[in-house]
Amino acid sequence: MHDHVGHEGEACGAEHAAATMARAAKLCRDRSLHFTKLRHDVLQAVAETGKPMGAYDIAERLSGPDRRVAAVSVYRALDFLTENGLVHRIASRNAFVSCAHEHGAGEGLVFLICRSCGGIDETTSPEIEAGLGRTLERAGFRPASRILEVEGECGACHGRQSDGAH
Repeated sequence: MHDHVGHEGEACGAEHAAATMARAAKLCRDRSLHFTKLRHDVLQAVAETGKPMGAYDIAERLSGPDRRVAAVSVYRALDFLTENGLVHRIASRNAFVSCAHEHGAGEGLVFLICRSCGGIDETTSPEIEAGLGRTLERAGFRPASRILEVEGECGACHGRQSDGAH
């Protein structure tokens, strides 16, 4: 598993945010992309919270008494960040999580979403990819993305529930 959003300790969260921001700066330099202040601020807000955030939550977090950030501007920044693999959209939550690592070409993602604590694990699965690939081929379907979301209960919450049942 790559990232775990939701159960991170403060040090781990800060480490993730720093790695995410460093990766973003390098990626933008290498691809000659403009890493504007708003794009930077949006990514930093998502990376620092360590939990999925919606555009309106991000806009609220970035706004202050003297500065109002519009959700439409945040959505534009999120589009850029998503296109470049710096954030992932969790469709079932209409929220975004940051990503501090590269993905292989065509690599699909599986998000494991805990209904109890809201934590999200990001992983890949060659077995699921192979089966999904065969299914898509049979259907003649070409996906724009290969992201699966699975809801349930994470190991930590399941363990707490089991401990409380005894």
